[in-house]
Amino acid sequence: MDITMKNKAQKKKMAAAMAAVNAYLEQEAEAARLEQEAAAARANEGPNVWSLSGRQDMMNMRRFVQMRVFR
Repeated sequence: MDITMKNKAQKKKMAAAMAAVNAYLEQEAEAARLEQEAAAARANEGPNVWSLSGRQDMMNMRRFVQMRVFR
């Protein structure tokens, strides 16, 4: 009888460990799916107008310096 109780306890521990691993894997899959959705949403937004404007200003200033117009 003592052996069957140990066997049952071992089976319960194994079931709990497998459930924990399964829950972790499901959580990881959900996080990956959410990350893909967020990346797709960012891709649909298009370029940031403010960053493009800033880059354009930097290029203009460099061109002015190269032309020695800006002193």
